[in-house]
Amino acid sequence: MVSIQAKTIEEYLKNLPADRRAVVSKVRSVILESLPEGYEEAINWGMISYQVPLERYPKTYNGEPLLYAAIGAQKGNYSLYLTSVYQDNKLAAKLRAAYKQSRRNLDMGKSCIRFMRLENLPLDVIGEIVASVPVDQFLENYEKARDR
Repeated sequence: MVSIQAKTIEEYLKNLPADRRAVVSKVRSVILESLPEGYEEAINWGMISYQVPLERYPKTYNGEPLLYAAIGAQKGNYSLYLTSVYQDNKLAAKLRAAYKQSRRNLDMGKSCIRFMRLENLPLDVIGEIVASVPVDQFLENYEKARDR
C-alpha cells in the first residue's frame, strides 16, 4: 500500500496526476451513488475509505472503523477493496461471474481487486455489490465472523 499524507479526500485527489484522479474519481462516484446510508467516506488506510463510523460500532479489534469499501491509486495499479465480497460467497460469485462474462481478468485477493485501467472493472456490478449490504447486515456478518 502506498503511504500518503493527505488528510482529506479533496487533498488525496488533488495529489494524484490527472489521469489517475479521473479513474479514482469515477470509481468513487459509483461507490457514492450506491452506498447505503450509515457508512461514512473518509481517508483511512491510505485510501478513500467507506467505513462504519466508530460512533456506530466502537468495539473493533484494532480501534479503527470497520472498512466496507475503499479505492486507492497504488504505485503501479489501482486497488478497490470490497469487504462484503469477502464476507459473502454469493457476492464473490456475482463478481467472478461478471468478470467471466466480460472476458476480463480478475486480479483479486480476499477483498482487494487490483486493476490497471477503468475498463477492467465491471462498474455496474461494483455498484450493485456496494448497494447490496446495509450497515446492519454488514455488522451482523462481521459479528458472525468474529464468533467463529
